[in-house]
Amino acid sequence: MDYSKAEAKLAARELFTGLWAAITVPFGADGGIDEAALRADLDRLTGELGIDGIFSGGVMSEFWALSGAERRRLTELVVERARGRCPVLAHTGQHSAAETIELTRHAEAAGADFAVVINPYYPPASDEGLYQWFAHVCRCVDIGVWLFDTGYSGVALSTGLIERLAGIENVVGIKVGRDHTRYLELLYRFGEQILVCSPHEETWLENMISHGQRVYMSSAAPYLYQVPGWQPMREYTRLALAGETAKAAEVAATLDPVRSVAAKWLAGHERRIDAVASIKAWAGLTGMSGGPVRPPLLSLTAAEQEALRADLALCWPGGALRPPGGKPPDPMARNPPMA
Repeated sequence: MDYSKAEAKLAARELFTGLWAAITVPFGADGGIDEAALRADLDRLTGELGIDGIFSGGVMSEFWALSGAERRRLTELVVERARGRCPVLAHTGQHSAAETIELTRHAEAAGADFAVVINPYYPPASDEGLYQWFAHVCRCVDIGVWLFDTGYSGVALSTGLIERLAGIENVVGIKVGRDHTRYLELLYRFGEQILVCSPHEETWLENMISHGQRVYMSSAAPYLYQVPGWQPMREYTRLALAGETAKAAEVAATLDPVRSVAAKWLAGHERRIDAVASIKAWAGLTGMSGGPVRPPLLSLTAAEQEALRADLALCWPGGALRPPGGKPPDPMARNPPMA
């Protein structure tokens, strides 16, 4: 970070623009982090896909299934590979405030640009308890901190709590993983104090055109919906930010068939968290590392992977899906051993 704690809010407004991607973590045959595959994913994102920033260690990265040592190593690997290419937002949240502080200080020392912290969701806590937790964490670190209010956690941050948290010196933004109405409510209440951003691709064009948004923060869409030779999300973002709204809308509409596949495979789960397995399988079909999830999540079966491939083949440019590294994925590897 190249800003002081007092400058964190201003620094965030200057840094966060364009498309940010939330990365998955590839696991090797031994169950550990596959560092070579992770580096290859980062090279693809920061190179051919032209991603503007990396969100590391969050829900897509299965943070709950990583040890503390693995989380620290992940941050180090991502910062090292992204250095000079794009900024990094490292997720450092954990139920323990002490562990959150340790992970956040480590992310700062490793060179992450900002940190993002999910609220502790066990045990259930009052607004006052959550405020005291966040205030303590933020007092103990200098790096700018994003709030992470997501339906994946099962707990929502109240409007009154967000108002209090937005007043903390180094709280710089909130990623609102809720419905569009909730995002707009928070944007118009707190958008002057902190960045208020949504991870939903289906409303990203509207958010740019009608609500002045300049950063997509963040999901797997930038690498699920695009490949190096076909980048409609990047193109309609460029057009919209340049004020060419009609052209942007034309390009965005070409993604409608892909969005239909996403509605089936990513949003159609009884337990929302199960979408992570589909995301990794989809990513593997479109050139990223993909691979299995860690227990207690379950990877897609061979039949499910083939069904996903068939659905994507109907709407993907040229009708062909390229497996990572030119090798067919191993659909039989449901889950690696736990590290």
